[in-house]
Amino acid sequence: MGHPYSVSLKGAPSLTPSARIAAETRFAVAVERALGGPEEVARAYSAWLTAKEVSTHSLDQETAIAAVRWPRAYNKGVQAGLRGRGPVPDAQFELTLEGPGTGAGAVHRLR
Repeated sequence: MGHPYSVSLKGAPSLTPSARIAAETRFAVAVERALGGPEEVARAYSAWLTAKEVSTHSLDQETAIAAVRWPRAYNKGVQAGLRGRGPVPDAQFELTLEGPGTGAGAVHRLR
């Protein structure tokens, strides 16, 4: 099985291709550490996407718990990914879930 998700940094045209790839890698490593590995990243992100689309009352407990973990992990990833870069106001890390039945993930903007 391949990696369950991919990461792409958008909105940072001043970064060289190698700096962009390094930022994407730092982001992925930090998110995986925060959540417990690549499969947990995909699970938490998918749960968060689901939670955005439905009433929180209709979520099962496992999905709700996974969804709540995503924003903090994402923020840790952003901090790690852009460490030492200074402000990059238009930067966005985009996740795409891989595999059957998955589509492009949501784009997250830095705040």
